[in-house]
This record gives sequence, C-alpha cells and structure tokens, in this order.
Amino acid sequence: MPAKVVVGVQWGDEGKGKIIDILASRADMVVRSQGGNNAGHTVENNGEVYKLRLIPSGILYNNTDCMIGCGVVLNPPSILEEMEELKARGISLEKLKIDPRVHIVMPWHVALDGASEKFRGNAEIGTTRRGIGPCYMDKAERCGLRMFDLINPEIFRQKATTVGELKNRFIKEIYNEQPLDIPAIIEEYIEYGQKLAPYVDDVSVKVYNAYKNGKEILFEGAQGTLLDLDVGTYPFVTSSNPISGGICTGTGVGPNIVDEIIGVAKAYTTRVGKGPFPTELFDETGRLIQKRGNEFGTNTGRARRVGWFDSVILRHAVRTNGLTGLAVNKLDTLSGIETLKICVAYKNKKGEIVKNFPCSLDELKDLTPVYEELPGFTENISKCKSYDELPKSCKYYINKVENLCECSVKMVGVGPSRNQNLER
Repeated sequence: MPAKVVVGVQWGDEGKGKIIDILASRADMVVRSQGGNNAGHTVENNGEVYKLRLIPSGILYNNTDCMIGCGVVLNPPSILEEMEELKARGISLEKLKIDPRVHIVMPWHVALDGASEKFRGNAEIGTTRRGIGPCYMDKAERCGLRMFDLINPEIFRQKATTVGELKNRFIKEIYNEQPLDIPAIIEEYIEYGQKLAPYVDDVSVKVYNAYKNGKEILFEGAQGTLLDLDVGTYPFVTSSNPISGGICTGTGVGPNIVDEIIGVAKAYTTRVGKGPFPTELFDETGRLIQKRGNEFGTNTGRARRVGWFDSVILRHAVRTNGLTGLAVNKLDTLSGIETLKICVAYKNKKGEIVKNFPCSLDELKDLTPVYEELPGFTENISKCKSYDELPKSCKYYINKVENLCECSVKMVGVGPSRNQNLER
C-alpha cells in the first residue's frame, strides 16, 4: 500500500490540517515526525472544529493508529492537556503511541527561549517562546532528556538535576532572570511521565511493521518548507526539518517507504513572525485577504503577514521536497479582487532576473518580485462540488500555478470544510 507525505510548501499555516484530515480518513496509520507544540493543525470534522498541537490528526478516526516519532519535541503538560480535551469530546486515545526517543521540552527551555529573544531585542527571531529551539539545542548538544528518561523516575531525577542546575546558571548569570526550582520541576515532571508511560512504544518498529503488512501510512508535516532549518530562510526558521526528508530521520524509517509527496500551499502567501517576505502586501488588498482568510495563528493567535502567491518559493519547495503533487487551499479567499498577481521571478539591483530562491538573506533583501497579472473572479466558489464547476478565471489561475511551479495541482480548496476540497 502507498505511504504518503503531506508537507507545507510556504512558511507554514497553509491549511495542511484539512488535507491531512481528508487523507487520514483513508489511512491505517498517521505519523507526526518533527516540531513541537509551536505548530498546530486546525481540523473541521463532522461539523466539529479541533485545534491539534502535538497529536496526529488521525486521532479523530477510531481505526487509525497515531504515532509521534522520535524527531518531535514534546511538552508533557501541553500534550496531557490536549489529550484531556480530546477525551472530553469523546475521542479515544487508545491507538496513540509516543516514541521513547522523543525529546522533552522542559521549563528551562521555555525560560531560555523567552530570555534569549528578550536579549536580542529588535534583532529577535520571532519564536513562539515555547522552548522548542532550546530543546533541539540540547538534543544536538547531547544533554537532552528523552521520553525514555521521563518514564524512568530514577534515571530522570539524576539527569534532570545535572542539566537543570546548569540551565539555571545560564538563566541567572547570563540573562539575569529568576532561577527555577529544579527539585520541584523534577517531581512534577515525573508525575507527567507516569501518565504518559502507557503510550510509549517504538514508533520506528511500528511504522516499519505497518509498511511490511501493507498498511496505508500518512506522514503529516508541521510548519513549512521555508521554515526548514537547512533550506529555509535561516535564521528565521524553526529548529527542525519540515521538508519531506525530515520524515525519515524523524520517524526512523527509510525513504523507500514513501511513494507520494503532497505539498500544501495557499492560493496566496502568508508567514508569521520576523524574516523576509518578498511579496508581502501592506495595502488594503493585503488587509482584505488577511480578514477573509482569518489569518491568525492556530496556537498563538498572532496575525499572519499576507502577500501574493510566490512561484519562486514553490519551485524551491518542489525541488527540496521532491513533490509529486500540490494541494492549493483558500482559492475562495481571493474572490472579488479585480486583478490577481503571481510572482514569477525576482529582479536584483542590476536588473537581472533571478528564478531560483537565494541561499542568503543578504541576497534576498536586495531582490524585488516580478509579477504577472491575472484576471480575478467575483463568483462565490465555496459551493462548487467539482473542479469543473470553477469559473474559467479560477482554472486559469490554477493552470498558471502548475506551469510556473512545474508540479500538478491535485486538490483545490474552496473553503475550510472537508467537502470544500475539490480533487482532480
């Protein structure tokens, strides 16, 4: 059976939740492989809206196994709160599994995240201040605490004491902030570990066995390609690899498992936080798109910056992810705009055309977008039931996206609900 990957191809917040939910309903297993509770999926299912942060979207289906892979960083009180919210709404957690290699976000990570952003001042990166970066830093420094440690109290107590005391020195002596009560934190987190222990299992083994047994597997991505630690707009990126290659390292399986990689984009572009944004709009059109598209973060509530569709970014995403298809969301948001624009390339100060996304922000800041104008549409397309029902101008827009991005569009979103997704 095929294994699919769903990834974001802009700066995250592309509406992956809806696409993942549609595909999760057809899957035997859904796997989350990176990121933490700094990312989220908003899913509308059977008239109910769910805001998922760490738990895979497949949890909404009784017969779907849900895996949290080793590349995720997990905040115990956050996931336990999410679990309680789902239980209260009648959702079973019986098929949820968490890899013992998952790294744990500790209170000192949150404290250091906030302190470092405060220290940077106007040069801040724009993190969610939820400790994700510092947790991945400890993972790379090989002093991180993992789920295996958390569910074994004596091991956890010993390791957390050493690490916690060191982090307190950073908090107090470098950032001049109040130190944390390490012994109290340790006892609190040991209790969390005992609550999470029944869900711990080797996700790598379970995913591989599902593959061998012919099960249909869906790997769900968090964030987006331009937030990737390596190929994104560094340093304004996340601390993991949201591209398709991160699926393998974040789950513990080989790439031969995957045979379809679907990239999710909006019909325009958004991003949250600091960093470059070539097609950003500061006018009434931008404010209109922001309001119509409800462009505010799932977890943070932060307003998203809005701009025209950028095909340079999408070509970058097609290449770095190996996309086999695209899902374009929120086409309906553009209704009523007389003239639409798509960025087809950039131009540097010498007037030279640049068609590939640059490696350096120093290069990117000197580039301006080159636009192609397309006719807009006024029809309410939210009630369209098939791609053929879309107005000609909508089809022309989608065809232009396909040609510029060199990737076929498999799905078009005309609203937030599952039944407002047109498959081709």
